[in-house]
Order: sequence, then structure tokens, then C-alpha cells
Amino acid sequence: MGTRNGTLLTRHDRCDRCSAAAHTRALLPGGNELLFCGHHARQHEPRLREIGAELSPDP
Repeated sequence: MGTRNGTLLTRHDRCDRCSAAAHTRALLPGGNELLFCGHHARQHEPRLREIGAELSPDP
């Protein structure tokens, strides 16, 4: 899935919580983004959706 600038996550993108490989990009309402591994994406998904973040899992 593309992002706002059309780039996909690569093997060099790391989770902002644990430094594992990133699989999900969370675009926050203010325009910032966070990267998450699968585990942390699932853990934080309810709160991210609550604040209006757009989640983009990598294909």
C-alpha cells in the first residue's frame, strides 16, 4: 500500500517501539507518522483509530 508520498515500507524501516521490521505506517492527524511491527500495530490500533490515525499495512 502506498503512502502519502507513494513509497512503500522497506526492510530498512523499523518499528518505533521495538526496532523490529515495520509492517504498518500510522499517519497521525497532525501529519506525523509512526511505524509499527505487526505486534505493536495490533496493540496500539484501538487508540490510534480513536485519535483518527490512518493505518496503512504494507502488502
